[in-house]
Amino acid sequence: MAAPSGRRDGGGAGWWAALLLVVALRPAEAVSEPMTVAFDVRPGGVVHSFSQNVGPGDKYTCMFTYASQGGTNEQWQMSLGTSEDHQHFTCTIWRPQGKSYLYFTQFKAEVRGAEIEYAMAYSKAAFERESDIPLKNEEFEVTKTAVAHKPGAFKAELSKLVIVAKAARSEL
Repeated sequence: MAAPSGRRDGGGAGWWAALLLVVALRPAEAVSEPMTVAFDVRPGGVVHSFSQNVGPGDKYTCMFTYASQGGTNEQWQMSLGTSEDHQHFTCTIWRPQGKSYLYFTQFKAEVRGAEIEYAMAYSKAAFERESDIPLKNEEFEVTKTAVAHKPGAFKAELSKLVIVAKAARSEL
């Protein structure tokens, strides 16, 4: 798992696993109704962006920026949801059919209005009986507000991004 703390030695893996378990096991009413929007990922080597807002007053934004090559358009989805208290939000970007056949030259998923607590990128998304396959930690990086490819290390395979973020603290 990747976290913005910069630790990639697995020292916080237990903590992140516990956090995910708590998030996954929360009662359905503790999270706002998720919103899912379909969009096309278009090849051609040109940089494209897709973004959505969620939360009261569109408090949070998730933006996916990418460039890809090969094949034809693929339909992807962006799902967003907030916790009941609107202090956390999730953004998942993925290809519902599992593996993407496009060759990604770059990608970046950014959040606004929040700071990333957890993020992970996958070369293959779960589909039917298959599981998610995460990218290697050296292929991407996570900051307080973004998860992005690492030039020279990213192997051009992307099928899913998951972000869990917490409301940014406002200064008084």
